Amino acid sequence: MKSLSAEQLTIGYEERIIVQNLNLDIKPGKITAIIGPNGCGKSTILKTMARLHPASSGAVYLDGKMIHKTPTKEIAKKLAILPQSPEAPDGLTVFELISYGRTPHQSGLSRLTQHDQTMIEWALDVTGLKHLQNQPVDTLSGGQRQRAWIAMSIAQETDLLLLDEPTTYLDLAHQLEVLHLLEKLNRDDKRTIIMVIHDLNQAARFAHQLVALKQGEIVKQGTPDQVINTEILRQVFNIETDIVTDRRTGKPAMLSYELIK
Repeated sequence: MKSLSAEQLTIGYEERIIVQNLNLDIKPGKITAIIGPNGCGKSTILKTMARLHPASSGAVYLDGKMIHKTPTKEIAKKLAILPQSPEAPDGLTVFELISYGRTPHQSGLSRLTQHDQTMIEWALDVTGLKHLQNQPVDTLSGGQRQRAWIAMSIAQETDLLLLDEPTTYLDLAHQLEVLHLLEKLNRDDKRTIIMVIHDLNQAARFAHQLVALKQGEIVKQGTPDQVINTEILRQVFNIETDIVTDRRTGKPAMLSYELIK
């Protein structure tokens, strides 16, 4: 399994520092959810760990190598990232979108190989999109569209999958549809998944590890039981909460919450 970590990572935009001296180890083969209030640096950290944003200082290591000094194609064979609200060109079909995930494994303008075709078919099957493979992406429902983008990411055939708010703008049923898919990919294919997510109950339910951030610093990292408690949520979100154990999952769940005045 591929390893991903950050050491003394400082990230900013021009003169503004968002994250300072961050140390983070991602557990291989697990689902990690990054939680925290808006503007705390969640998405910035994810982008920097995927080499989409430069670090001001410190380093991100992928399999022990500094990611910002590693060739892009080598990274793309090990790590896939799905940003917030991606957009496909008008008329692009589901099959065509997923085929873009095979780009890191191709040379020049070469055609899809038999293995490329196999991986695309597998991605269509595992995301339940085979019957929609010839449908334009822009005609799909929100949940179907998000599954298509995830299919493209997993067709990339990487051990690491990073997702920035994969359930944003989806209704509850489609949110669960996407999260169950990620759970299946982790369980069946041992994919290491890191996701930024706002819903704390969903984070606790689907992730093995939570990273709670506030103002670019890690307040707590651990299991859902270790992170979803009244003290941590008070510190991170400035809320008072009533927390129960979900009888279906055995995970902690917020029953109610109120802003601290």
